Amino acid sequence: MKNVKKLYQHFDYPLFITYIILALFGLLMVYSSSMIQGLNKFDDSTYYFSKQLKHVIIAIPVFLIMAAIPHRHYKEKKAMIAMVAVMLLSLGAVLIFGFGKEEVGSKSWIRTPVGNFQPSEFAKIIIILYFSSFFAKKNEKGTLEQFNKSIGPPLFILGLTAGLVMLETDVGATLIIVFVAMTVILASGLRFKSFLRMIVAMFLVLIPMIGILLLFKRQSILTGSRQGRLMAFMDPFKYPEGSGFQIINSFLAIGSGGLTGLGLGKSVQKLGYLPEPHTDMIFAVISEELGIFGTTIVLGGIGFIVFRAFSLGLKTKSPQARMLAFGLGSLFGIQTVLNIGGLTSVIPLTGVTLPFISYGGTSFILLSLALGILMNVSMFVKKEQSDKGV
Repeated sequence: MKNVKKLYQHFDYPLFITYIILALFGLLMVYSSSMIQGLNKFDDSTYYFSKQLKHVIIAIPVFLIMAAIPHRHYKEKKAMIAMVAVMLLSLGAVLIFGFGKEEVGSKSWIRTPVGNFQPSEFAKIIIILYFSSFFAKKNEKGTLEQFNKSIGPPLFILGLTAGLVMLETDVGATLIIVFVAMTVILASGLRFKSFLRMIVAMFLVLIPMIGILLLFKRQSILTGSRQGRLMAFMDPFKYPEGSGFQIINSFLAIGSGGLTGLGLGKSVQKLGYLPEPHTDMIFAVISEELGIFGTTIVLGGIGFIVFRAFSLGLKTKSPQARMLAFGLGSLFGIQTVLNIGGLTSVIPLTGVTLPFISYGGTSFILLSLALGILMNVSMFVKKEQSDKGV
């Protein structure tokens, strides 16, 4: 307890304030973007807002609790085994008991006594914790550059995790898991040649696995909806009444917002033109209603979190803290790029949510948990520099 109090003397207030601003702004935009959906489905314009408010109320204590847990504990062997076991069991449970959106063939949720849960969101964080802990221990033992000893366990866990998530046909989560793992490896301190060898080995494991999945689960993965998304990505205006409908209306929403927007609550595209505008398409509504002002709040806030994470990674002398900082920063950054890139047709739509802004309990709470871990890393780095008189 004494160490925790001493650590909290270095509390990162800018990071916490940014988190609160994004959470409150997200609540505001969930209310604005979901009013019509709430009225049509539940005869309650505040339905989604009320649920998201509960998520925020739960998430803030989760953030503070995770900030108080020293990140070094994730390096303990029992903790690593427990985290990976829970992750794999929950992902396996999805394949047996899971449910999702039938129209896209997705099966990524499981029901629990306290509500629905998406294990793939949990897996994103566990992969970061496991990889950073594993390579930190190799670094301490001086065996990091011993390729054969460093590659086996993490590649096996990554391949198994990515495979299970891909079986859910959650392409967006699979991409995030693979990319954050690559970021952690890059930050591990491996020489560039060793890093390239590991990345090649990673893809030699993942590509055949994806090929096998496509061979046996082609119809589940390449559903009509997903093929439509790929065609809409190539040319959405060729399918204006079909697969391109969502992208075209996203363009209209973003374009019509201009500098100042149409005004809060005055979005036209949320009136049935953007399916589920409060989830993965919420950035389009923000652009339409609040223009550059609203998008600056979102991109500035998330950008600050990513910048803070990477700067912490560059400052610390701890290999584990460095990998955690880069891994968590890449998680927020990659998820934002996939979300905004999808609705602007820079990349195909993946259904990935916008961190801290989109409606969704599992996503918001677990991203808050991840940010809490980053807060602990930040306090550790500040204490590290304070002890050195920097």
